[in-house]
Amino acid sequence: MSSLLPELLGESLSLLVYALVAGALTVGGVVAEFASLQHYGAGDVTVGLWLAAIGGVMLYAGVYGIAYGKLLGRLTSRL
Repeated sequence: MSSLLPELLGESLSLLVYALVAGALTVGGVVAEFASLQHYGAGDVTVGLWLAAIGGVMLYAGVYGIAYGKLLGRLTSRL
């Protein structure tokens, strides 16, 4: 019984870290996309397109790469 607690704690901590990283990347991607719209609308096309690309990569990594690929996979395998 006592060996189950460290394993459960380690798995829970791992899931928490994945959730925090996925959330941070997703929020950062949304912020970068919003900033790209602001720069593009102000006429600074180069910075707007660069921020749009960075925001897209961050959204892809946060939503698909970590949240869907790792976090959801680990949650469904544990249930």
